[in-house]
Amino acid sequence: MVETLESIISFIVVFGALVFFHELGHLLLAKRAGILCREFAIGFGPKVFSFKKSETLYTIRLLPLGGFVRMAGEDPETIELKRGQVVGLLLDSEGRVEKIVLNHKDDYPNIRVVEVEDADLEHGMYVTGYADGERLERFAVKEPAFFVVDRQEIQIAPYHRQFAAKTLGQRTMTILAGPLANFLLAVLVFIIIGLLQGYPVDKPVIGELTPDGAARAAGLKQGDEVIAINGERMETWTEIVNTIRAHPEEPLEFQIERNGKDMSVTVTPEAKTIQGETIGLIGVYQPMEKSVFGSVKQGLVETYYWTREIATGLVQLITGQFQLDMLSGPVGIAVSTGKVAESGIYYLMKWGAILSINLGIVNLLPLPALDGGRLLFFAIEAVRGKPVDRQKEGMVHFIGFALLMLLMLVVTWNDIQKFFL
Repeated sequence: MVETLESIISFIVVFGALVFFHELGHLLLAKRAGILCREFAIGFGPKVFSFKKSETLYTIRLLPLGGFVRMAGEDPETIELKRGQVVGLLLDSEGRVEKIVLNHKDDYPNIRVVEVEDADLEHGMYVTGYADGERLERFAVKEPAFFVVDRQEIQIAPYHRQFAAKTLGQRTMTILAGPLANFLLAVLVFIIIGLLQGYPVDKPVIGELTPDGAARAAGLKQGDEVIAINGERMETWTEIVNTIRAHPEEPLEFQIERNGKDMSVTVTPEAKTIQGETIGLIGVYQPMEKSVFGSVKQGLVETYYWTREIATGLVQLITGQFQLDMLSGPVGIAVSTGKVAESGIYYLMKWGAILSINLGIVNLLPLPALDGGRLLFFAIEAVRGKPVDRQKEGMVHFIGFALLMLLMLVVTWNDIQKFFL
């Protein structure tokens, strides 16, 4: 029970951080483009915690399975003023509309009640209506202004603050920023690991020794520089590993340098069979170093390596070389995260970085409802010279989202069978 709870907590923390940085990328570029961002949410479902800063409501929701940035113009439901509708207008000292109250008008003693004749809250920013049931008046709407519905304020978004009003380049960067944030997060995490723990180097030096390995029993020590093995000169750690692996249960004479003195140590590798192949092991880890430049380089190299590996796996999945039941969903990731957490914080950090790369790559796939699907429509717009009809695009994304949810159910069922049944 305790292990299950730890797995769940580890998953929520790691996955929540990945989603946070992904959505933060969208948020920062959207705000930079001048888009009104109504909500920045981590999770789905009912709100657990929320606060508002400037124009944006920041929320944590109950189900930690994703997140979103709700931008003006992308809202599933919008408020429109219709002819004949009776609303209350709260005006500033210059007679401009600050708030449009749709109900509970009695809460505002100084409200101007009007019957709407016409309204343009995107371009012209005005409301015309019959005040006091007689005179037709035109009221300018200031920025920012708000609807008040059930005592809740909703900021009115003029067209120039909406997502669709921005240039193709601004919209593209806003969507692309999410996956890019995941790659940047991975680089940053690998750099931090390198600064704190060190990073592996391909030098002929003995790294950390295992307590019960042949190297420790023979007298090797961490930091020993390996000059040669059985008279063959060693230039890299890779050469040392290959030599040891090739001689299971055969005595090897290590010529080493320790504290400026040359020494000779005989080590007999233990034999171990891995995937049908018998290799030699002596219980020594690769040497590690710490430096700012080296950590940055290692962060970039690790990110590139895992990006290539994950992309290769996706290609194998598409071409049928990788079976669907080998995929993992939230349940499988949660179980794996719990197991990795047991190995220590650095392993958990590396696992989180790999998951971040995975999230970035998956979101770049040109599938409906994903960031890559949005980017595909932007590419079509660039070729056509005009955007695809929003209703048609919305329908494609809706169908794609439904199919993705179906795939998620299949993968989750596979995870449950694999780990619990």
